[in-house]
Formats: sequence, structure tokens, C-alpha cells
Amino acid sequence: MIFEGKHILVTGGTGSLGRTIVGRMLTGELGQPRAITVFSRDEAKQHHMRLDYLHAGRATDDVIYHRVNETLRFRIGDIRDYDSVALAMRGVDIVINAAALKQVPTCEHFPYQAVQTNIVGAQNVVRAIRETAPQVEVVIGISTDKACKPINVMGMTKAIMERIFIEANMQCDRTRFTMVRYGNVIASRGSVVPLFAEQISNGGPVTITLKEMTRFLLSLDRAVDTVFAALQLGRAGETFVPKVEAARMVDLAKAMIGEQDIPIVFTGIRPGEKVHEIMVSEEERARTVERGDYYVIEPMLDNLHPMLPEKSCLDDEYSSAKVTLSIEDIQQLLEPILRKKAAVRFMA
Repeated sequence: MIFEGKHILVTGGTGSLGRTIVGRMLTGELGQPRAITVFSRDEAKQHHMRLDYLHAGRATDDVIYHRVNETLRFRIGDIRDYDSVALAMRGVDIVINAAALKQVPTCEHFPYQAVQTNIVGAQNVVRAIRETAPQVEVVIGISTDKACKPINVMGMTKAIMERIFIEANMQCDRTRFTMVRYGNVIASRGSVVPLFAEQISNGGPVTITLKEMTRFLLSLDRAVDTVFAALQLGRAGETFVPKVEAARMVDLAKAMIGEQDIPIVFTGIRPGEKVHEIMVSEEERARTVERGDYYVIEPMLDNLHPMLPEKSCLDDEYSSAKVTLSIEDIQQLLEPILRKKAAVRFMA
């Protein structure tokens, strides 16, 4: 029970992933935390998140949150600011670094801002542990498939974040740094599903960049499962990659449109966008092992990785180009997620 009696800091805790991580931790499925601190710079999101949990004393999504007022804390701060990071990490046992600039076009237009959040922010976490918070046991860095063979600023900065955390295992003797890397989270803020849903509700058209484009798809809960698996099973410098399904974006649009007479329009590829995403590259394949529902990439640094297998568990790079979902499969995958969102809108 890795969270039992622990103080967990979630940077970027008001984002889609951060909120889901916090909700799952509060269920006590991996032990009852002593405290959970949500660290972010958006006071409005913190205010609304606090209000949501103040009214969560009843059963919500099949969960009753116990002692939420005593457990859940909110702290305004910026991952870019070392002093605020260092203060937030006092007495913390586990850090989940979900703070990020993650919109691909935004990072392309404002690359230095992505550097400040995704790279300098990660280094601030390492520095704070090294200088003021050596009691931290585990840090989980949230990465992305775009960090694999990166062609855009978002992926480049996340790839460097991975390397910063891997190398940190050599600086901070008492702390284990582990990564997770995954693709598009269905229905998270900024994902394509809410965009398609809005376009469909307005009568279309549904806009897709290229007909050939594919993406990995996973739910928020599956993303959190990956974080929890890395916390429990990960070793220093490893990167956990979930085994997930991949789909054509045009099939995703058709699955959401259904029988409605709504056109699909192709708009052309955006700055920094890939046609297919890769989660394990050809170069990483030799360092990849299989661990249950996950591929685990061992660190490149010689003094961190264990004895590697003679044969990789992958025959090729792990790419969304290998489509696994039909239109019917996508509809089944989306149905519980869209139903849940509709129920939330109705209750509101």
C-alpha cells in the first residue's frame, strides 16, 4: 500500500490527469495518504477543485471520499520558481510531476515557455530534493509519446525532462526517479474527443488534419494506472509505457458521428505534428522489457540499467501506425467515457 501514511505532492494537480490522480488516491485503493498537496499556479482551478471536494462527502462515481478536508491541501506556486517548489516539497514523501506545457501548437509558438516549464521545472524538482528535501522517496515524471523521436518542441522538452530525471538517480541517493510515457488521453482537456464532440453538436464539419493520421488512445484511468504501476514496480531510471490501442483519427471521427449527416474536412498537418506517434523507438527496443501490461524502457546510463535481455520483447518500434481499433471498437471504447461526461453535465 504505497500511499499509506504518505504525503504526496502532485505538481500540475488541477489538470485533467492531476485531478484524476488525486481522486484515485483519495479512494484509498493503495492506502490512505496522510496528505495530498495539489501544487499549481492557477488559483481559479484550485478554487473550483476545492469546492468540488467540499461537496464530495456523498457517494461520487462509486467512491466515498473519507476525511477529504483533512487530507487534501492546495498550494499556489509555479514549477518554474525554485523557491516555491522547494517550499512545497517540505515533508513530502512522493512527487508526481504532472505540471507541463503540453499543447503542441502552443509550444511551437512559445518554445522558451515550454523549456521553462518542462525542463527547468523538472530540474527545480531535482534541485529541491538534492538541497532541501532528501526525504522524498519516489518521483514520477509524466512524459509523452511525443518525446520519442521528437520533432516538435513539446516532445523535445519532454525528452530532456526524461533525461533529467534519469540522471537525477545519480544525484539523489535516497530518491528513485521513474518515468511514464503514453499517448493521447481520451476526453482530457485539449484532446481531440471534446473538439470532435463540439463540432458534431454544432452540425459540423469535423476537422481532421490528415486522412492517414493515427494516434494511441487510452482513458484517464488507464493513464493513472500507469503512474501507479511505475510507483509500485518501477526501478531507478525506468520508463513505463502502457500497452494500449491505436486508431485512425478519421475512424474516431466516424465513430463519434455515427449515423448523423456530418461532413469531415481535412485541413492539413499543423506545426510540429506527426502523422503517427511512437512510444518505443527502434533504438530503445533493445533496452525494453515486458512487465505485465507494460513495456519498460531501461535507462541508457550504464551505471543504472540492469542486465538487459538478449532478445527484445518487441519486434519493431511501438507505433500507432499499427492500427488495432475498428470503428465499432472505438465506439465501445468511447461509450462509457461519453456517458460519464453526459451524466456530469446533467447533474451540473
